[in-house]
Amino acid sequence: MSDLDDKDGLAAEYVLGTLNAAERSRIAAQRLHDPELDRAILYWENRLHPLNETIAPQTPSDALFAKILRRIDGLPSRDEAIVNLTRRLQRWRAAAIATAAVAAMLLVAVGVQRLWQAPAPGNFVAVLQKDSLSPAFLVSVDLTHRTLSVRPVAAPPQPGKSYELWLVSDKIGAPRSLGVIETAGIKSGKALASYDDATVESATLAVSLEPEGGSKTGQVTGPVLFTGKLIPATP
Repeated sequence: MSDLDDKDGLAAEYVLGTLNAAERSRIAAQRLHDPELDRAILYWENRLHPLNETIAPQTPSDALFAKILRRIDGLPSRDEAIVNLTRRLQRWRAAAIATAAVAAMLLVAVGVQRLWQAPAPGNFVAVLQKDSLSPAFLVSVDLTHRTLSVRPVAAPPQPGKSYELWLVSDKIGAPRSLGVIETAGIKSGKALASYDDATVESATLAVSLEPEGGSKTGQVTGPVLFTGKLIPATP
């Protein structure tokens, strides 16, 4: 197993919550100076986030606190507790593995359910990223209504700079700006009005880092940080 694979596995366990307190503290400290691990954790957080939407909030009953106090009063002595914990350690580890498996199955179920909710033809999506562990922006395109939506995922804010979205295609010559990506993203019904379906579908979408407010020349002047291709949103 490569070092990157090992970090990806640790990141998944960190997000799922299957690490013990000491391991979790170590990973939390390590991600501060390990960009690969930090990107892997962000990737798993984004991947597993849909699970949160399937769980309704629960309000504890008024009797819960009293029940906790009664259980604390009835705890065994320190020596007895150590023996019990030792006996149950293996079961806890097995439960952690089972929890991870259940979470993975739930994620698959959510994905399948969403695939069956097929959007109308003409809808496309793209993930703009630097590499497979760095999703920066999510783009949605509706060619039927000529609308474009861009939502930031994990692109860090750049003080004094702006991210700008570009349409790149041999059919249109130089890259064309589709707008500056604000903190809340882009929602536009005009950005794609000048381009035919074939051009948009085959184009590459790119994000460059420009002076605040966007390029002053109408052309790409800063580094291109993220790219992606549109794919049909229908299953």
